[in-house]
Amino acid sequence: MKTIAKQFGSISAFLLFVVIAVSAQDPARLNLDGLAGLESKARDVVEVNIDGKLIDLGKRVMAKAGDAEAAKVAEAISGLKAIYVRVYNFDRENEYNIADVDEIRAQLNAPGWERLANVRSKRNNQKVDVFTMFSGGVMSGVAVVISDTKSVAVVNVIGPVDIEALVELGGRMNIPKIDIDMEKPAPRIKN
Repeated sequence: MKTIAKQFGSISAFLLFVVIAVSAQDPARLNLDGLAGLESKARDVVEVNIDGKLIDLGKRVMAKAGDAEAAKVAEAISGLKAIYVRVYNFDRENEYNIADVDEIRAQLNAPGWERLANVRSKRNNQKVDVFTMFSGGVMSGVAVVISDTKSVAVVNVIGPVDIEALVELGGRMNIPKIDIDMEKPAPRIKN
């Protein structure tokens, strides 16, 4: 009887450890596995996974670059934990299943995520969603999902990022400047 109790205790301890380990995964990390099926259909695929030692190396290199702009970038990303990027470009329109992308967007409805931007354009059925996650008063994640009839892009940044510093550096040091193509509103008629 004691052996069964010891085994039950060991199994219970192991299960508790597994539950703690699973729940410790960063809530700002998106599950991108649902996009794997797009790869076989896409003409071009970009997959970037920067985490762990690689991101630590990047932060150290930026900090030691000896350039004022590089130092600003290093400061802006000093708390960064990971960056995941997926981009799929297709030859023909509607060559992928939009449900795969909607599954990613559904994850952003989870508690903690807050919508920062939502852009919809009827031209090419373009959809842009930008979400942030905060832990207390500190940003702990950013997610961007962009889709149109011939392409899908998902960016998931985990960890605190100084967005103001990155915006200030936009267009320099290979940091993209975010420009959203907005159609001009129709002229207003004055009475």
